[in-house]
Amino acid sequence: MGDQRNIILAGGLVGLLSVILVHFGNPANMGICIVCFIRDTAGGLGLHRASAVQYIRPELIGIALGAWLMALGSGDFKARGGSSPFTRFILGFFVVIGALMFLGCPLRMVLRMAGGDLTAILGLVGFAVGISIGVVFLNKGFTLRRTYSLNKAEGFLFPAMQVAFLLLLVIAPVLVYFSTSGPGSMHAPIAISLIAGLLVGVAAQRTRLCMVGGIRDLIMFRDAHLISGFLAILVVAFVGALLTGNFNLGFEGQPVAHNDGLWNFLGMVLAGLGSVLLGGCPLRQIILAAEGNIDSAVTLIGMLVGAAFAHNFGLASSGAGPTTNGQVAVIIGLVAVLVIGIVNTSTISEAVMKGDVKLDA
Repeated sequence: MGDQRNIILAGGLVGLLSVILVHFGNPANMGICIVCFIRDTAGGLGLHRASAVQYIRPELIGIALGAWLMALGSGDFKARGGSSPFTRFILGFFVVIGALMFLGCPLRMVLRMAGGDLTAILGLVGFAVGISIGVVFLNKGFTLRRTYSLNKAEGFLFPAMQVAFLLLLVIAPVLVYFSTSGPGSMHAPIAISLIAGLLVGVAAQRTRLCMVGGIRDLIMFRDAHLISGFLAILVVAFVGALLTGNFNLGFEGQPVAHNDGLWNFLGMVLAGLGSVLLGGCPLRQIILAAEGNIDSAVTLIGMLVGAAFAHNFGLASSGAGPTTNGQVAVIIGLVAVLVIGIVNTSTISEAVMKGDVKLDA
């Protein structure tokens, strides 16, 4: 009962902080969006040329450092890695491609629904379908193999990188790209964003808050523990949107969103499938990396590269809708992630080796 209460409180806190961040300047329905913030950070570092989405987001830095400090204090910090790191890089890359087709990570999907954005419902359906496909692979023995213990210093590299980003933003802003218009130009003050991130990192590290894990556990074990945290986010963010006048029910005119239902659906199928094979949503990957999991750090680098690639090659959607390049990239991503699922699933791989299953059938 205590664990259930804690994850509901953690979800409520994330929902409240999302409302506060929007009040202080973050885009509507984007108080906290891990993929959007990775995209903005990639732009802030000059990794892509989309001037509307360039800003090193302090929320990401805070989440990582909050989780790292909590992991150190609780004894959860353990440097480890070696579990198919390049495969995880590719999965992280395509999770971002899918999320940027939808225009948001699983967390923003919930915040969009809380703000009345009905287009996000098709994203949720697609996300659940992607996770359900991933569960089939898990039940048939999917694995990216074991991790190995590493030198403890290896685990400190990810939080050290976050400190470097913070110093770059605060001490050497002349080296950082800043949007003057668009979502990247809309942000809360650095101190508020950093504190909010720290609180999210602490809460998520202690409760294992994860949307992918919530739906996965509900499907596999009929366990609603993890998903209750995201239901709490939905409720608190909904109330906050009503109280602050940011609730806008409908399909049209939603902030940083488009209403192409098919590609909202397919984008989140890709994000959900890739995330369940990775073992967690983008938020969960940050928490794991902060706990010393180098494979999750590599996954996040894949996400950073994916975000840069998406904006350099016109793959990301906009309020006007998806691009043709983005549609092609999502289809390629679905094929690539399905192949990764097949070749890393023991029962399917064994059947292929025996000739019982033909991959080109």
